[in-house]
Amino acid sequence: MAVSSMQAVNVIGLTDSLDDVIAVLGESGVFHPDEVSNFYTDIRDFSRIPSKSSYAEPLANLKAALTRSKRKFPLVEVSDYNPSYEELIAQAEAIGTRIDTLLNEIGAAAAERDETAHYLSVAKHFFNLDVKIEQVIRMQYMKARFGKLPKDSLQKLEAYKNDSYVDFAVCSEDKTHCWGVYFAPVDEIGRIDKIFEGLYFEPTDLSGGYETPGEKVEEFQALLPQLEQKLSDAQHTLDAYLGENRDQICRCLSKLEEMNLYTGIRSKALRHGNSFIIVGWLPTESMKEVKGRLLKIKSVELDFSDAKDEMDKHPPVKLKNCFLAKPFEFYTEMYGVPKYNEMDPTLFVAITYILIFGVMFADLGQGLCLSIVGWLMWKLKKMKIGKILLPCGISSMVFGTLFGSFFGFEHALDPLFELFGCPKGTKPIEVMAPENTNTIILGAIGVGVVLLIVAMFLNVYSSIKQRNYGRALFSTSGVAGIIFYSALVFGLLAEMMLGLHVMTLPYILILVVLPFILIFFAEPLSKLVNGEKDWKPESWGGYIVENLFESIEVLLSYVTNTMSFLRVGAFVLVHAGMMLVVFVLAETAGAGSVAYWVIVVIGNILVMGLEALLVAIQVLRLEYYEMFSRFYSGEGREFKPVKLIHD
Repeated sequence: MAVSSMQAVNVIGLTDSLDDVIAVLGESGVFHPDEVSNFYTDIRDFSRIPSKSSYAEPLANLKAALTRSKRKFPLVEVSDYNPSYEELIAQAEAIGTRIDTLLNEIGAAAAERDETAHYLSVAKHFFNLDVKIEQVIRMQYMKARFGKLPKDSLQKLEAYKNDSYVDFAVCSEDKTHCWGVYFAPVDEIGRIDKIFEGLYFEPTDLSGGYETPGEKVEEFQALLPQLEQKLSDAQHTLDAYLGENRDQICRCLSKLEEMNLYTGIRSKALRHGNSFIIVGWLPTESMKEVKGRLLKIKSVELDFSDAKDEMDKHPPVKLKNCFLAKPFEFYTEMYGVPKYNEMDPTLFVAITYILIFGVMFADLGQGLCLSIVGWLMWKLKKMKIGKILLPCGISSMVFGTLFGSFFGFEHALDPLFELFGCPKGTKPIEVMAPENTNTIILGAIGVGVVLLIVAMFLNVYSSIKQRNYGRALFSTSGVAGIIFYSALVFGLLAEMMLGLHVMTLPYILILVVLPFILIFFAEPLSKLVNGEKDWKPESWGGYIVENLFESIEVLLSYVTNTMSFLRVGAFVLVHAGMMLVVFVLAETAGAGSVAYWVIVVIGNILVMGLEALLVAIQVLRLEYYEMFSRFYSGEGREFKPVKLIHD
């Protein structure tokens, strides 16, 4: 539950050394650049440093060419590869141009091959026509139209039997069309074309030589293998070029990516005369190494300061957690990272999320499947949610064992419980027993009460850490809130369920009324405790009226936050109920039959998929709305170092 220690760094030097400084900071992979204006208020005499070159366009062109080649080129380590700007750009352009040329040759060869194959497929339909097509097409007084006509339309020609020019000579047929030709005089061809157009005639171009269709087919059949070979040779040439130059292409691409990334540092730098200044943040553990490399550069001066002393500059936050909590940083970052001096809630989220998920999805067999699915999601797809589902599945297995549930079979684990002394046919927790329903519901509320009180204590800790003592003492989740909420819960529990009369007048006045009054006046009291001079409200009357309405919201928030945990108990019952429905449906097909087991398997799959999704969402809702709202702001700034991620 911590964040990595940070150091604010100021780098000042002569502009001649700027590129060397940027290279060191960029290669470190741990430098988070910041705006100089965030560190210095008066920057009127400073100016931006224009980029002497742009890597974005050459990089985009190279990546476009590589994408068209349909090959993947990983980013590699290029710290030992330092060409000049002109050399790098020339190399990138040469690679891109060569790839484009080869791709154009492949495209032209493929187009020629496809066109020839198309002409061959068409000419085959007129193979037996022993006339030279070009001579027919060039007739002076008659016009010919070659093409295909739907078979349905061929029958419709009967309607034009009295028109001597409406006739279609069939040369061949396929499943849907008749291929052939019709003729008409020059002065009638327009009218005949409209008739055939209405019959869905599709003309075909057979021009291009004085051969017969049979001769055309023989020519295309001889030409097609040559074109296939031409296409294969062009593809082989591209493959050979990409294979032989793969390392060079990877290095060029990686260097362009790196230099383009480093412009992010250059864009933050400012110049004053012949000097430059760069500011940013480094993790404390990396400071010594980076400092040593920077000091080797002439004219460079460095200034480091602990981020704790630079809170007004809003230091970026790098989360630092143990292996159990590490996957749950995904949820913390989704809500918002903590401020630098705020408590990191990731470990708290990890523990509570895993436990609550396990209770709500309690089943030994289904929990095992969920863990396997989570492991596969991470291993195969690198999905962050997979690493979260893995421990959640294990938790579900533990609670599923306590509830005696194995793929919905509520008594499959009875022999195991008998070994530990449970009476035959019983288990530690019988979810479906009517007498246990209230216990489960009240237990869920009890869990909610405990977690809310823990969240309030975390708020006190976090507030003290941020030196906001007023919020720690008087807020709805501060000391006053803890006393008020705990006293009410304990008092009502003792009166209604234990039969103890504790809600006496002193108890109410000291533990309920007084803390509520402190919460009511939390704003001025907090300012007073924090040492703010202007702690009084502008109008006491207006403040009291406004807070009377807010007090209703405060009271309702305690109630709604507590009642929200009813969903934990409800899902315990819903899970068992859904599996009961599955078994009722299965038994209608006959116990032990093939259909029975098919329904059981499909039912388990549907319940696992649906309930895993719902439980994941509902537990996350409890974390964000019921617990985070008590102690966490999530208004920090994420640590984003300039770093080239190698494949």
